Amino acid sequence: MAENLVKSRPTQRTIADKVGMSVGAVSRALANDPMMAKDTRALVQKTAKELGYSPDRAAQRLRTGRTHVINLILPPHEEILGFGTQLIRGISTRLEGTNYHLVVLPDFGTEQSVEHIERIVQGKLADGIIFSRTMPNDSRIRFLLEAEFPFVTHGRSELATHHPFVDFDNFGFGQSAAKMLLDRGSKHLSILLPPKEFTFHHHLLHGFMSCVHKSGVEFEIIKDVTLDSGADQIHAWFQTRFNAPNAPDGLVLPGDVSGLAALAAIQDLGLIPGRDINVVVKHTSRVFDFVRPKVDSLYEDLSAAGEHLTDFLLKRISGEPNAGLQFIQPVLSTQTGTAVRAEPKL
Repeated sequence: MAENLVKSRPTQRTIADKVGMSVGAVSRALANDPMMAKDTRALVQKTAKELGYSPDRAAQRLRTGRTHVINLILPPHEEILGFGTQLIRGISTRLEGTNYHLVVLPDFGTEQSVEHIERIVQGKLADGIIFSRTMPNDSRIRFLLEAEFPFVTHGRSELATHHPFVDFDNFGFGQSAAKMLLDRGSKHLSILLPPKEFTFHHHLLHGFMSCVHKSGVEFEIIKDVTLDSGADQIHAWFQTRFNAPNAPDGLVLPGDVSGLAALAAIQDLGLIPGRDINVVVKHTSRVFDFVRPKVDSLYEDLSAAGEHLTDFLLKRISGEPNAGLQFIQPVLSTQTGTAVRAEPKL
C-alpha cells in the first residue's frame, strides 16, 4: 500500500502533462517567478493544488542546498496579548506565494533559545531564523553573525556589528506616554519596565526620563515588579502602592496584561482612572479600545512587524548584506492611526 502511495504521488511532471507545459516552466511557476505571466503562474499553482502536489523537500535540499524552512523562536510572552498570533500572521502574509514555510519553536528562556539556534545552524535545519527579546550584548546575535547564518531579530542589541532587526520605538513610547500624562495634569509619574537584561528596558527608561527630567516633575521607577511579573503580582503591588503615602498620579504601563492588572488594582481601591490617576498603556491587541472608563493608549502593530521581519530575512537569505536591514516602527496613536514619534532609521 505504501509503495502504491509513493508511486501515485503527483510530481512536477504530472502537473506539466496536465497543463501542457515543460517541467522547467512548471518549476518556475511554482517558485512564483515574476518573469512569468501572472495567469500562467496562477494556472500552474491552481493545478498543483487540485492534484495534491507538495514539493519533495528532501530532494529540494539536495538540489539547492536550501531547506525552504524559516524558524521563528517564540517566547510565551504572557504579558502581550496575542503576541505570537499577530507576529505569525504578519510572517505568514509575507511567506504566502513563496517556497518557504514557517516552523515555530517555543522559547522558555535565553538558554533554550541559544540551544535552538545552535542546533538549527549546526544541523542546517532552516535557511533563516527570527527571534525576539534581545539583549544589549546578545550572545545569540554574535553567534549567528560569526556563523554568517541569515537571521533577523525583533528588537535591537548594542553590538558594534550591524545586524538585521525590526524594533518598536520604545524610547518614543516612554517619552510620548510621559508627556501625555503631563498634559493630563499629572505631577508624580511612575513607569513599569521589563527586566534590565533586555535592550528595550533601557529604551523605555531613557524615553521616560528624557521627558520627566525636562519637566522637573516628581517620578519613580517601579523596581519590585517588572513587565514579566505575573498579573497577580502586579495587581498586588499596585494595591499596596496606592494605599501608601505619596502615591503617583500618572502611570506608564508598556503592556496589555500589566495595564489591565494595574487598572483592576486602582478600581478595586475605589479610585477612578482619568480622575484620581492618569494612565497611558502600550497595547498590541486593541483590547483597551473596549476598557471603561477609557484610558490613553498607544499602539504597537505586531502584524506589521512580522511582515518587516520576513522581508528582511528573505533578503538576507538571498544574499543581501546586513547593513540597511534595520527598521524602527513608529509609535501609533489609537485615535488617529498616525505616528506619534519615531526615532530616525539607523
